[in-house]
Amino acid sequence: MLAKITSSTVIGIEAIKVAVEIDVSGGLPGFSIVGLPDPAVRESINRVKSAVKNCGFKFPSRKITVNLAPADIKKQGPSFDLPIALGILAASGQINQEPLCGKVFCGELSLDGTLRPITGVLPRAMALRNSSYRQLLLPSDNAKEAAVVNDIEVLGLGNLAQTVSYLNNEIEITPTKVNIKNVWQENGSYEFDFSDVKGQYHIKRGLEVAAAGGHNVLLIGSPGAGKTMLAKCIPGILPQMTHQEALETSKIHSVAGLISNGKVIVSSRPFRAPHHSISDVALIGGGTHPKPGEISLSHNGVLFLDELPEFKRNVLEMLRQPLEAGQITVSRIASSVSYPARFMLISACNPCPCGFFLDDSKQCHCTPNQIQKYLSKISGPLLDRIDIHLEVPRLKYEQMTSKNKNENSQEVRKRVNKAGKIQEKRLKKFKCCYNAHMYARLVEKLCLLSKEAQDLLKMAILDLGLSTRAYHRILRVSRTIADLDASETIESEHISEAISYRCLDRNLWAL
Repeated sequence: MLAKITSSTVIGIEAIKVAVEIDVSGGLPGFSIVGLPDPAVRESINRVKSAVKNCGFKFPSRKITVNLAPADIKKQGPSFDLPIALGILAASGQINQEPLCGKVFCGELSLDGTLRPITGVLPRAMALRNSSYRQLLLPSDNAKEAAVVNDIEVLGLGNLAQTVSYLNNEIEITPTKVNIKNVWQENGSYEFDFSDVKGQYHIKRGLEVAAAGGHNVLLIGSPGAGKTMLAKCIPGILPQMTHQEALETSKIHSVAGLISNGKVIVSSRPFRAPHHSISDVALIGGGTHPKPGEISLSHNGVLFLDELPEFKRNVLEMLRQPLEAGQITVSRIASSVSYPARFMLISACNPCPCGFFLDDSKQCHCTPNQIQKYLSKISGPLLDRIDIHLEVPRLKYEQMTSKNKNENSQEVRKRVNKAGKIQEKRLKKFKCCYNAHMYARLVEKLCLLSKEAQDLLKMAILDLGLSTRAYHRILRVSRTIADLDASETIESEHISEAISYRCLDRNLWAL
């Protein structure tokens, strides 16, 4: 007897419908799964058999063939356990097939029939919204995550026996509901605040400009100057995530298995800070079964790379393409997947190997060659993609002990939001979000300079010998500073401030 049941699998961050076909026929007892299953899917043979028996059902001693269609797409993970078990029960006549129609089933089975949580639930629920199916049955631990999606009915299940009882109309299961507003209030807060940072007014102003325009930043300073603390405060001054941004980010975290039952959606800007020993695959994503890397987990948030020169050269070079394109494509022999990677890069480094070249209180013992070799680990093309370079000085005693009240992140965010609305109105028809994302032709079109600003920029270009990319970076930063001042035209003071945020171009450390 043949039974059909609907499930889904995730490729990249998108879900694809999978038809699970189960045939129970005569012949020698056997259990086989076809349709490009990975080891985790093939191992479901043992899990399903034990779960069916331990829940009080009869496992047929006949030839069982499971087909996962379409057969040309790789199936991975244990999420097919539940549909396979239900299909076997239906094909062997132990439950009616009619209640299985119009529903999508996903879930991993324990040997005792308990349903365990799976990854990638949110992409499955979002794909369901655009299909003819309106009911998703899955483990109860995943129910809240899926219920974030409107227009579908999510039923959380505890075990196989409960699922069968529901399908036989013996019990009722209340659909899971989530109040998005409450989730937003609970999870939309940040641990670090600008009011906790003493002094560093020029640096905080530079980071405000960066947040307003989505610009990448390099912080340079001695150990203990506060670079990491400043970086951790940045998510709190970025604009509040929109619902669409939250869903995009949550899809990536869902596929990576980073969303727990207690946190159903990522409503705060992500802040990822990988160690400098990270591999290129861990940073950009990939693996035998491709998974999103740190740059994708930072989507719509901040990627912080501390001790930038300590990262492997090939790892840093991997950043060049996603910094420009806002996404990363991972190619394998059988297929390729793309992950979104529109993040704000915040990097930090010491000015020299010992870290005290710019420090007034400690003497640097590094030679010019050592300093040059240390900084040259950061390639020129990568530096060109970083809009703002800021020198972070060590705080003096008076600044450390100051009792002056510092501006908090909420106040800074208000100004950032105002500048963001100006950008949104200007860039909406060009399908850009921030000034930092403007392409060269758009920069020339939208960055209108006064006569004084043109003269100042020309003088800076001739004196500093900037590349074309650096020239456009200065214009983008100037455009953001003008937006913070609500100025339609870029003035000379905006250009001057933008140039002050390019300390590496100004040969600050000429030896």
